[in-house]
Amino acid sequence: MISFFKTPSKSIVAVEADHSFTSETLRKLTWLFGEAELLDTDKIEIAYIGPRREMITPWSTCAVEITRNMGIEGITRIEEYSPFSDNVDFYFDPMLQRKYKQLDQSIFTIDRRPEDIIYIDDINAYNQSEGLAMSIDEIDYLNSVSNKMGRKLTDSEVFGFSQVNSEHCRHKIFNGKFIIDGEEKEMSLFQMIKKTSSVNPNSLISAYKDNVAFIQGPTIEQFVPASGDKPDYFITKEIESVLSLKAETHNFPTTVEPFNGASTGTGGEIRDRLAGGKGSLPIAGTAVYMTSYPRLVNDRPWEQTLSPRNWLYQTPEQILIKASNGASDFGNKYGQPLICGSLLTFEHKENNKKFGYDKVIMLAGGVGYANKRDAKKGDPEKGDKIVVLGGDNYRIGMGGGAVSSVNTGEYSEGIELNAIQRANPEMQKRVSNVIRSLAESEDNPIVSIHDHGAGGHLNCLSEIVESTGGVIEIDKLPIGDKTLSAKEIIGNESQERMGLLMNEQDIERIERIASREQAPLYVVGETTGDMKLRFTQPDGVNPIDMELGDFFGKTPETVMKDNTIIEEYSSPEYTLEKLGEYIESVLKLESVACKDWLTNKVDRSVSGRIARQQCQGEIQLPLSDCGAVALDYRGHAGIATSIGHAPQVAMIDPASGSVMAIAEALTNIVFAPLTKGLQSVSLSANWMWPCRNPGEDARLYKAVEACSDFACDLGINIPTGKDSLSMTQKYGEEKVYSPGTVIISAAAEVENIRKIVSPVLAYIKGTYIYYIDFSFDTFKLGGSAFAQTMSKIGDEAPGVTDAEYFKNAFAAVQELVNRGLILAGHDVSAGGMVTTMLEMCFSNPNGGLEARLDKIRNSDIIKILFSENPGVLIQVKHHRLVEKILQDYGLGFAIVARPIEDRKLIIAKDDFRSEFDIDKLRDVWYHTSYLLDKKQSGSNHAELRFNNYANQPLQFDIKPEFTGKMEDMGLNPDRKEKSGLTAAIIREKGTNGEREMAYSLFLAGFDVKDVHMTDLTSGRETLEDVQMAVFCGGFSNSDVLGSAKGWAGGFKYNEKAKSALRNFFARKDTLSLGVCNGCQLLMEMGLIFPELGGQHPKMQPNLSNKFESTFVSLEIPKNESIMLKSLEGSKLGIWVAHGEGRFSLPEDESTYNISAKFLYDEYPGNPNGSDYSAAAVCSKDGRHLAMMPHLERSIFPWQNAYYPFAYRKHEVTPWMEAFTNARDWLKAR
Repeated sequence: MISFFKTPSKSIVAVEADHSFTSETLRKLTWLFGEAELLDTDKIEIAYIGPRREMITPWSTCAVEITRNMGIEGITRIEEYSPFSDNVDFYFDPMLQRKYKQLDQSIFTIDRRPEDIIYIDDINAYNQSEGLAMSIDEIDYLNSVSNKMGRKLTDSEVFGFSQVNSEHCRHKIFNGKFIIDGEEKEMSLFQMIKKTSSVNPNSLISAYKDNVAFIQGPTIEQFVPASGDKPDYFITKEIESVLSLKAETHNFPTTVEPFNGASTGTGGEIRDRLAGGKGSLPIAGTAVYMTSYPRLVNDRPWEQTLSPRNWLYQTPEQILIKASNGASDFGNKYGQPLICGSLLTFEHKENNKKFGYDKVIMLAGGVGYANKRDAKKGDPEKGDKIVVLGGDNYRIGMGGGAVSSVNTGEYSEGIELNAIQRANPEMQKRVSNVIRSLAESEDNPIVSIHDHGAGGHLNCLSEIVESTGGVIEIDKLPIGDKTLSAKEIIGNESQERMGLLMNEQDIERIERIASREQAPLYVVGETTGDMKLRFTQPDGVNPIDMELGDFFGKTPETVMKDNTIIEEYSSPEYTLEKLGEYIESVLKLESVACKDWLTNKVDRSVSGRIARQQCQGEIQLPLSDCGAVALDYRGHAGIATSIGHAPQVAMIDPASGSVMAIAEALTNIVFAPLTKGLQSVSLSANWMWPCRNPGEDARLYKAVEACSDFACDLGINIPTGKDSLSMTQKYGEEKVYSPGTVIISAAAEVENIRKIVSPVLAYIKGTYIYYIDFSFDTFKLGGSAFAQTMSKIGDEAPGVTDAEYFKNAFAAVQELVNRGLILAGHDVSAGGMVTTMLEMCFSNPNGGLEARLDKIRNSDIIKILFSENPGVLIQVKHHRLVEKILQDYGLGFAIVARPIEDRKLIIAKDDFRSEFDIDKLRDVWYHTSYLLDKKQSGSNHAELRFNNYANQPLQFDIKPEFTGKMEDMGLNPDRKEKSGLTAAIIREKGTNGEREMAYSLFLAGFDVKDVHMTDLTSGRETLEDVQMAVFCGGFSNSDVLGSAKGWAGGFKYNEKAKSALRNFFARKDTLSLGVCNGCQLLMEMGLIFPELGGQHPKMQPNLSNKFESTFVSLEIPKNESIMLKSLEGSKLGIWVAHGEGRFSLPEDESTYNISAKFLYDEYPGNPNGSDYSAAAVCSKDGRHLAMMPHLERSIFPWQNAYYPFAYRKHEVTPWMEAFTNARDWLKAR
């Protein structure tokens, strides 16, 4: 039966259970649903909007688990419904929701039964009806297999074959034969890419044969619990590392339903990095979004070139907002920071063809690491057990792998909507924690590991048993939807699942770890050694029973025949008198304009190992060229990553487009001190192309060939990548081509992450700005942002004419970086040199640049300023030494500017001189971000952000007696012995900030114990020997039903956990700290101000109604907190990352013992809208502190998004004092 609860916000929570509720259960549910009222009715006869009945939402999954943790059994589904409104502004997403005329007992009823196994009579007809995208050759092949086997193939076998052999999964074009202009090419596309690694193996450990590429990494310090199946203490140990690189696209699902498409794209790419070798660990992510024009306002002429289409699914504006929300949401909840990205919007019409990213590009990439011991998968043996970790099976993405391989709009809506995804990052975090525990252990038992992606169990489990054969028992697979047929159970693409292979004797150990992490685990089969793939049912009928060789297929080689078509594009016409107008137009383009709307909603600090993320300077604007993470908390060795692409250049000349994409990625990463210079770099190449259209296959071949040749010439490799080659959107008979695009992701080991050069100009007299050319080419406007604003492509493609020259330029800048001779540096790319100069000024509140371009030997000022030839600008002080070094490398360079006090950009050459107001241009640059931010933060908060961003610079005021030296604070990072002071990191499923918190405590001198909620609820941990309890940050239970509500339910309604917590807080010799999610928990539980009883405040959603990620200044008022008292009067920078961080404090300020305040009262300086600008509160006796910002992610200067130059010798920041204060107080007891 379904019961209906009405919440104070007027929404309805529908609860399906197999029994009536007792009064005790009703009391629990009323609390859980925010004092909701149980309605005495079995139906509600008014209209509501809610989730489609066919899909149990991840929200429901989490909500049901919360009830189980509270001791409530028998609830099977919980969903929330909002009142429908006829208001013109009312909107709901028909992809995910539907209108219900009434809520009744049928809202969860799916009127279907599991379909029986079908034996296929006509494979061709089945292919058409199911949209399996198989070719005639493949259909003929399956008919021959059927004849050989002497029986008809089952629907599961045909469907399975279509998925594992789809273009999406098997990359048939990249492995195929190309015949261009009648000439058969010697090498396939894939062979050309692989050539880079054979010519330049460099530090490669693994390439092309795993979920990720691995390159040799440094020896690093691993900081981990001694064991993962029980509460245990953190220890340090050295391991030899390998570094991972990966990038994936999720274009089709993001086009159809952007939020979940991008969310699961992010999750899938993270799983790829989890599945490397015998288990590897993701550290940080990247993202790229490419769409057609969003048409935010009507005054942009370049957006009028094409008329808006009758968009098939979502508008470009909706896709930009929802896709970035989805990718951000997954990373935020999983606990992966997003530290680097790119954005491009584009449309064009010329030569009777229409171009635009109507079929969007959504790239998710990232970097990680593994123990070198685990870099290669083991060899399966007969009898190894097949294990599936993760969530249930749902009717998700049925055919996603095949449907992604065709043009969007080609199939019926029903088939394409079948590719809609379902994202549950909290489930993936649980699975990840199990793999992390095994990978960090002394004896990792994993033999092999694969992720579930396209093709679901079919792809994952068949790959795991590919060398042996195996049997999988369908009844052992978890079922979330009882109406699934065997085919749907086997082939669905439900996310957050991993397949593992391990020896039988190791199963008990992994079961203990999985139980502790609350990660569902299923032993579903075993390897057989007979080279057959069998999915079996208890009734003896096998949905799949095939030779592996037959299943993976021996279909004919794909042959791509095409002829070269020369496309010529007209060039822009311009006049120097309109320079100001041109600059403003370029700054408005989404690709050039401020990306604050993207960075302000995505976590850029989680893990505490982020050395470089997007935002820079006192005003914290997204201007970084690359992202970088430390590989351990020592903060030296690290990995940097960057991105490059040039699709408009590729339209003129596909070879130049590939060269420019690589060049941009490299000029972005050059300001990080790479361990072996350019040879440290490995690339991922992701190809998006509208193949099988006249001329496009020839262009693709030329692009891949140039990419391979340039990488070989530079001495670097491309060990990983992906292709998506059906980038055409159909509207009836009309086609819109997504421009052929390669996105290059670069990754490299960094010797010292503290030496990465910032793009922020330093206003130091006697310094100069040098332009260093990397292209050895004349200035060309083809493919530039400038040309785009004039609705042109151009006829000249820039490029790199001499790879050796490029290598020398890279090496020279690397030497300058390593010798500390560059004060600031920024690459020249989208928007040209003038944009580079402006961006170097934007993050500062003061000063400007005088640019004298006389030393550049070109008379065309427009070309000098707007060409996007690869190059960099560097600010230097010791200019004679720098010039000598540049000359020694044989480089072309010129002094182009010098800093000035006036807030102006002065541009002069010969008789020309013009002045521009930097702050005015910065507002123009920021305004596009404001327009997009309005769609996610609401008009009021977007306007506050736009009005205040420049008026709330970071401020630091550190007491002069603070030296920042570890020794002066009694800190010893080399400590191995126990101190006798025990701190417990208490975490729940979904928390993700435990490691950085644990290290902060360890460095302060605590013995740090890892404690999971299951340890408390089971009685394994009582906290009796713990002196400090720390509740860390993250998204426990995905914030379902309110932040920390589910976590609090586990304490309130479990006697063992409740007793442990009550006893701990009753002691007078203890301290506690709750940060972020932990702060929400302490406030929800009423543990900070017990004297307030029922009036104890609880954390509320941010007034912006979105996740806020920012680095802000706090001031520490006079306070009684044991941890923060000594910092009184300080102003410090700190990371913020939360969605429900608002302190709602209705009484006088003195009631709440506010221990830290945001420096600015208004948004975004006060990012959540807290009363009294509160950032932290403490108990009356100062022992218990609840704080929303992340002091544990701000204890080292290199973790800070900005740290003043005056304090450059600090080893730690004053936030470390909070932890040593706790240590000293407890020592004195």
